Amino acid sequence: MISIVSPVYRAEQILDKLVAEIVSVMTAIQEPFEIILVDDRSPDESWKKMQLLSSQDHRVKSVRLSRNFGQHPAIMAGLSEAQGDYIVVMDCDLQDQPKEIKKLWEKMQEGYDIVLAQRFNRQDGMLKKLSSAIFSSVYSYLTDTPFDNSVANFGIYKKQVIREVLNMNDYIKSFPLFTQWVGFSKTYVQVEHAERASGKSSYTWSKLLSLAFNTIISFSNKPLKLFVKAGLIISTFSFLFGLITIYRYITGGITVLGYSSLIVSIWFLSGVLITIIGVVGIYIGKIFDQSKSRPSFIIDQRINIHE
Repeated sequence: MISIVSPVYRAEQILDKLVAEIVSVMTAIQEPFEIILVDDRSPDESWKKMQLLSSQDHRVKSVRLSRNFGQHPAIMAGLSEAQGDYIVVMDCDLQDQPKEIKKLWEKMQEGYDIVLAQRFNRQDGMLKKLSSAIFSSVYSYLTDTPFDNSVANFGIYKKQVIREVLNMNDYIKSFPLFTQWVGFSKTYVQVEHAERASGKSSYTWSKLLSLAFNTIISFSNKPLKLFVKAGLIISTFSFLFGLITIYRYITGGITVLGYSSLIVSIWFLSGVLITIIGVVGIYIGKIFDQSKSRPSFIIDQRINIHE
């Protein structure tokens, strides 16, 4: 059994094509399959379209969340319902092309636990490509974990891998980072990346920045370590500057202590301290969110799925 999980948001116009292409490629593979569509409480008529598709084909299973939780919690919701021995995760906008599932499946037969789709020619705007490259570089540095911005959610995973991913109880969900963390044997297959079939991405710049910030803070404590290092460096230079100032005063090099340098030093060190306290406060806030142990998603309705 192969499960294909896809989070759905503002996809009313492309769901017919998405399902038809998945059915076509899975029929060619000749393995039992199910398609799990997860409505992240899309504001359009996506849910009605999903209901229709599920009524026409029992292999199309639809899940609706109680509210908009975000793409990665929606993926987790779909994974929690998947029954397959292998699970494919893909976006619904058809930039991840269903025909590429065959490549992933054939590579999986070589004995890997994870086969990830590597987009060799991303059909995204220049700004999105740039922001993705910056995020991957910053994330790799702050977490000491290599992260390839040509790889996203699209891939095929053994059930054991998905089981371990679902066991990760992090409040902030990031599916591709979870799959990096759990390990297992993995490889990459180059795939074609298509232009978005309809509409535009729901990720605004503010949402992208918020997601990147929360993900980095959730997965790494290196910013705290960097501030400790910065504090030690500043303290060292301040101590040396103090010794130089005392020496100059004793030798008569300073007759009147400078008001400007004093004020600048106070403002600079105050800014550093406030920044450090702010970062520590953010981490405490994340601990508070995690301690509440709220579910990352709530399922409202299921179709063709037995609870």
